[in-house]
Amino acid sequence: MADLIAPATRPANPRFSSGPCAKIPGFSLDMLADAPLGRSHRAAIGKAKLKEAIDLTRDILGVPADYRIGIVPASDTGAVEMALWSLLGARPVEMLAWESFGEGWVTDVVKQLKLDAKVQKAPYGEIVDFTTVDFNSDVVFTWNGTTSGCRLPNGDAIPADRAGLTICDATSAAFAMDLPWDKLDVTTFSWQKVLGGEGGHGVLILSPRAVERLETYTPTWPLPKIFRLTSKGKISEGIFVGETINTPSMLCVEDYLVALKWSQTIGGLQGLIARSEANAKTIADFIADKDWIANLAVRPEIASCTSVCLKFTDPRITDGATFAKNVAKRLEKEGVAFDAGAYRDAPAGLRIWCGATVEQSDVAALMPWIEYAFNAEIAALTVAA
Repeated sequence: MADLIAPATRPANPRFSSGPCAKIPGFSLDMLADAPLGRSHRAAIGKAKLKEAIDLTRDILGVPADYRIGIVPASDTGAVEMALWSLLGARPVEMLAWESFGEGWVTDVVKQLKLDAKVQKAPYGEIVDFTTVDFNSDVVFTWNGTTSGCRLPNGDAIPADRAGLTICDATSAAFAMDLPWDKLDVTTFSWQKVLGGEGGHGVLILSPRAVERLETYTPTWPLPKIFRLTSKGKISEGIFVGETINTPSMLCVEDYLVALKWSQTIGGLQGLIARSEANAKTIADFIADKDWIANLAVRPEIASCTSVCLKFTDPRITDGATFAKNVAKRLEKEGVAFDAGAYRDAPAGLRIWCGATVEQSDVAALMPWIEYAFNAEIAALTVAA
């Protein structure tokens, strides 16, 4: 270990967490000075801020004008649960899962809602084959597996004339990947991911088909107030113009607005996508000629450009979980990468967030440190043996 030389360059920002993610470049609390603190979210100024956030979201993501966008409580989880509890039960249901959060939605639908859903699962590193899915059913899936680093490459297999609804958890995909809105009836995300906002708020996007379901179908189970999207058989339009169900943090809303406006300065959605893809490519290029590390995704076309998951493949490693944890700890101790360990339910390895708020130069600076930490841990194994 004495022969190991630490890299000379360090990431300027070592924050590679997959949520909450790195703040936008140059972020300062001074940027939030316009937040209407101490004012009601129902006052004109509060509603105007919320409406502005919805309008900018539509503009940057290219959401069709007849789709509704609402800010809802409890982050992406709250948005997904609202959709599941409010919409499912009218048709057969097919659940698709290839990572931890998708598994969670399966549990909620099968064990909590007690629906006789068809469940298709793929192991970590793979995704479900969408050509085998029956889109006459309501279909629930994650676009990008935050804990597996595997994404749906496109929506080509989703038919335009489907009878069922598509319910898509897009929390680590929105603002980093092209989402085909004509193929998605319900889309959810939290702004703490790709835009590096503060946690606690979710975004729910509904197509006209989803609104029609809400207005023509009443679930057999009771709905808590926090999940209710209709009143007297009609969609609660106020939710989609900034009249939130419960009290939002106007400081967090201001933070989201700052990130949205930053997005406009770098080219909007295409600029965001380009930054994420460049970050992910930096890692792909680094591992391409290495025989000790690989992407968890088994095929490049399904590899995420945001939550990049890596596995150690060196045969000298006998306890993969301990080895990966030690590498992550070493990176944190060196101050070059915080929160870079794999998700607790995922295979052992590293998870490097490459969303648009991360600078490509920081990803590039981190790569030699990963090799340094790997070699240090291999050396420690040798000494222990």
